[in-house]
Amino acid sequence: MAEHQTQDAKALNSLALSATIHCLTGCGIGEVAGMVIGQALGWSNLATIVLAVVLAFFFGYLLTMRPLLASGMGLRPAMKLAFAADTASITVMEIVDNLIMLAIPGAMTAGLASPLFWGSLAVALAIAGVAAYPVNRWLIARGRGHAVVHKHHTGHGNSGHRGHDDHEGHDHHH
Repeated sequence: MAEHQTQDAKALNSLALSATIHCLTGCGIGEVAGMVIGQALGWSNLATIVLAVVLAFFFGYLLTMRPLLASGMGLRPAMKLAFAADTASITVMEIVDNLIMLAIPGAMTAGLASPLFWGSLAVALAIAGVAAYPVNRWLIARGRGHAVVHKHHTGHGNSGHRGHDDHEGHDHHH
C-alpha cells in the first residue's frame, strides 16, 4: 500500500514538475521578449512590466494550446483548457518574477548589454518557477490544472496522437 502511494506521489511530482517547466518556458519567452522590447524602446519600468506580463500569459497559453490544436481540438476548447490549466501558475510566476526584478537594485535600468539585467532575470525566473511548483502540484492533485491537459495528451491512444512524447522506443532514452 505504501509503495503504491509512493508511486502516485512520484507521478504527481513528475507531472507537477513538467507543468511548471512548461509554464516557465512560456513565461520566460514572454518575460524576455517584454523586457527586451520595453528596454529597447526606452519605456518606463511599469510599461515594460505590463508588456512582459501580457506576453508571458500569451506565450504560456500558446504553448499549452499548441499540442491540443495539433491533436485536432478546436480553438475555443483549447483556449478554455489553457486558461484553466495555466492561469494560476502563470499568475504566481509573474508576481514573483516581477517583484524580484523590481527588488534587485538597478536590474530594471541595467540595460540589455548588462550581466546584471540578464542575471537578475534568470534568478527571478528560477525563483518564480520554484514558487509555482506547489501551485501546479496542488491543482494536479485535485484533477485540475495540467491534469486536465494531460488527460487529452494521454487519452487519445497512439493512433493519430502527435506530440513530443510519442516517439517509438521513448522508454529507452538516456
